[in-house]
Amino acid sequence: MARFFAMRTFRQGIHPRYKKEATHDKAIRELHPVKRVIIPLHQHTGATCQPLVKVGDEVFEGQKIGDTSKFISAPVHASISGKVTKIDRLPHPCGTEILSVVIEAGQIVESSKLKVESRDPESIAPEEIRKTVREAGIVGLGGAAFPTHVKLTPPEGKKIDTLLVNGCECEPYITADYRTMLEKPEHVVSGAILAAKAVGAEKIIIGIEDNKPDAVERMKSVARKQKPGLVEVVKLETKYPQGGEKMLVKAALKREVPSKGLPLDVGVVVVNVGTAVAVDEAVRTGAPLIKRVVTVAGSGIKKPGNLNVRIGTTFQDVINECGGLTEDAFKIVMGGPMMGVAQSSLEVPVVKATSCILVLTRREAVEEKVYPCVKCAKCVEHCPMYLVPSRLSAFAENGKYGEFEEWGGQDCIECGGCAYVCPAKIPIVHWVKFAKFKLGKMK
Repeated sequence: MARFFAMRTFRQGIHPRYKKEATHDKAIRELHPVKRVIIPLHQHTGATCQPLVKVGDEVFEGQKIGDTSKFISAPVHASISGKVTKIDRLPHPCGTEILSVVIEAGQIVESSKLKVESRDPESIAPEEIRKTVREAGIVGLGGAAFPTHVKLTPPEGKKIDTLLVNGCECEPYITADYRTMLEKPEHVVSGAILAAKAVGAEKIIIGIEDNKPDAVERMKSVARKQKPGLVEVVKLETKYPQGGEKMLVKAALKREVPSKGLPLDVGVVVVNVGTAVAVDEAVRTGAPLIKRVVTVAGSGIKKPGNLNVRIGTTFQDVINECGGLTEDAFKIVMGGPMMGVAQSSLEVPVVKATSCILVLTRREAVEEKVYPCVKCAKCVEHCPMYLVPSRLSAFAENGKYGEFEEWGGQDCIECGGCAYVCPAKIPIVHWVKFAKFKLGKMK
């Protein structure tokens, strides 16, 4: 008798058009050297860094230029060598103005200044891994930008048995993690092993959606070379938002992260594949996080691709490297179409959370008319957090923030699935973010 196995996934969710074809086969290439970078001193969840340099200082590539004593934060580093020409509040791609350090490129510093002692990953202690990750300024590169050293420091009493590596990349258009798994699978696994060592996990699971079969096979080939039972690669159903931490834990491990809880509450720490590579590079070579892979995609880009970009490079410089904008380019987004942030200027810098620069045409970026809620419950049927998005939106729009919290508004992961399926085109995520902002101000 034939046996059938259900694909690993979570309940609900949506299936948007993924539109990854334009960059799917584009290998990661280095962006040409730039003459100027803008380094925001806040590129992470947590406290803003204080500048460690002043205008007129000469800095070298990899030098720490911002830091704080706060635990939930991450230092920032110069991504090029040159002179500090400005320290001021400047536009950030998340829509605010952040204290930033502007560096104009100078002569290349002596290579001896950039040399660091190579270390043996096998012999390094967990505390040393966490310290190295912190000093390297590594944050989650999947979008949330949560300081990685904090994730690798679980509270006392929290036993972590599994390190879960997120290779889903479920957001449409983006292929940065996919290309990373194809091109640097050994570094992904090595970084995951180091992260697991830091948290005391005895098992590593790498979750990849089934629309990336070649990445699954590439990662499996590396996993087989490790100690038996240490690294497992699991194929997950292609569904949005499969890459959300709580969804991923449910799909890969059948564990339910509690309301207002974190994966560590069920013995899991989750890291993105790009983050794993950054951990590997930091521990092996001491290299700080000064570059990241960015997908540049959309119908408004002449030559879409995947680039390894220095932090602080302006969107304009990145787009120029991809042939520039098409004549009908209309809307610039940092991130994907589901959770990305629209931009008003191309002079904003690439930050640690910039996984994608998406350019849509006027035909694609249509602002549709909003109608009253028709009580169809489609948003409820598809919400991966089992919330009532229409009700949360109404509470937020009418200033009923207490009711918003009571109905679980803070549990919303802002994936945008509700707005995607809403026939009335209500900007539900907009209202949820607004309510969270208001509640934050009250507290």
